[in-house]
Amino acid sequence: MAEEKRDYYEVLGVSKTATDDELKKAYRKLAKQYHPDLNPGDKEAEKKFKEANEAYEVLSDSTKRARYDQFGHAGVDPNYGAGGPGAGGFGGFGGFDMGDLGDIFEGFFGGGFGSSRRANPNAPRRGGDLQTSCTISFFEACKGVKREISIQRMESCPDCYGSGSEPGHDAQTCPDCHGTGQVRVTQRTPLGSMTSSRPCSRCGGKGKIITNPCKKCNGNGRIRVTKKIEVSIPAGIDDGQTLAVRGQGDSGINGGPAGDLHVTVTVRPDTLFKRDGYDIWCEIPLTYMQAALGDELTVPTIDGKVKYTIPEGTQPGTVFRLRGKGVQNLNGRGRGDQYVEVTVEVPKGLSKAQKEALKNFDKLLTDEKQYTKRKGFFDKVKEMFE
Repeated sequence: MAEEKRDYYEVLGVSKTATDDELKKAYRKLAKQYHPDLNPGDKEAEKKFKEANEAYEVLSDSTKRARYDQFGHAGVDPNYGAGGPGAGGFGGFGGFDMGDLGDIFEGFFGGGFGSSRRANPNAPRRGGDLQTSCTISFFEACKGVKREISIQRMESCPDCYGSGSEPGHDAQTCPDCHGTGQVRVTQRTPLGSMTSSRPCSRCGGKGKIITNPCKKCNGNGRIRVTKKIEVSIPAGIDDGQTLAVRGQGDSGINGGPAGDLHVTVTVRPDTLFKRDGYDIWCEIPLTYMQAALGDELTVPTIDGKVKYTIPEGTQPGTVFRLRGKGVQNLNGRGRGDQYVEVTVEVPKGLSKAQKEALKNFDKLLTDEKQYTKRKGFFDKVKEMFE
């Protein structure tokens, strides 16, 4: 017996009223937690990662989400629950599906409740989108990088070229529905004769019958394969952002275009730099002498080392800016800046001679103007208590 699927909202840990942003945030959290690259060999993590991908793929699509909210898994997966109780219609209505309701009202009111026209089952259909994630370093995010990502996707069968028939054989037009995939059924009801359309039971709604199914794809026309895709991650990408790689999702059906691959990027934090938008921040510790007398500093940046001269009397917490040394803007126009915050490190473990030298130095500082913050503080204290 097939394993029962969990509710997609439960999988992502969100409510049924969750917004698109809440869905995306929940998915990103799970993708980071269970990504196979971060959990090598962990089958349970891989299972949860795939489960989260499937849930987000459905709930992030407004059309699929509406069907799922109304019909559950059966609304987005026609194979779900096949052969179980109530199979052949939603909710066990004895074969009367929701499509019949539109046809019944059409018979009474001339099509005012929906339309009886059905989409051509053999028309080209776009393939589904796929979701995955990858992790890069802080510097790779700043400079851009190419990443090879392994994904599983549906591709056109190489043996039958998507036809579903064994090479050398052609599918036959269904004689019951004449290729439309739908048959009209007349039923007697207390209200009179009702005519409705249903998927053709002979061809399964496909409009054609494959008498010699392809051995490789079992007549499906597509097979699931593992592919390695090289993804170009642009300079300036930030943690949690998602790239759309066009045409790298599931292949289309009946010659339709392929879907897209959406890659959510996780950026590992750096020990030296922190990012704020397109600006970069770092902290440089100075000695007491450097802060008091000024000095030429060697400052690290994402482009390498640069020289910067600080003036004498530089105070702790002073911030200076290096223009254009930040992160490349994603749209390619300009770069942010780098901000460097100065801290003054107080020496520890002084020797007796060092302590005496400092005391003698302190005695030389007789001008209150040399300690303007200290003087201002005690002037305010004096005013407060006198």
